Amino acid sequence: MAQTNSGYQVDRSTALYERPAVVIGDAATFAAVKGAIDGKFAASNVEGFLKSLERSHLRIREFEAVAKAGKLGSETAAQYAKLPVGDQALVRELYLASLEKVEITLRDKYFKLYAYY
Repeated sequence: MAQTNSGYQVDRSTALYERPAVVIGDAATFAAVKGAIDGKFAASNVEGFLKSLERSHLRIREFEAVAKAGKLGSETAAQYAKLPVGDQALVRELYLASLEKVEITLRDKYFKLYAYY
């Protein structure tokens, strides 16, 4: 016996992919940290940033170590520490998304920074 639709429609194309609204707890500090990250990953700055990480023997995916070493700016680690935990998670997600957007040629050149070993 075939079942019939009971009259309601579900839009399955977006139902599983909707992201909840994210509320930033400390918008000013978050914007400052985001600006520092965006600045380092700008096309004109990214290679210098990668070189500085390589010289310091830092892994690019270790956000806290990179920030504490001052590679994202002298105030970034302190600003990051002031953020609520939820905002810190958003910053780490933003940072990780930014490092994955680096051109593949640069990622190949600085393979050791990106390696998981």
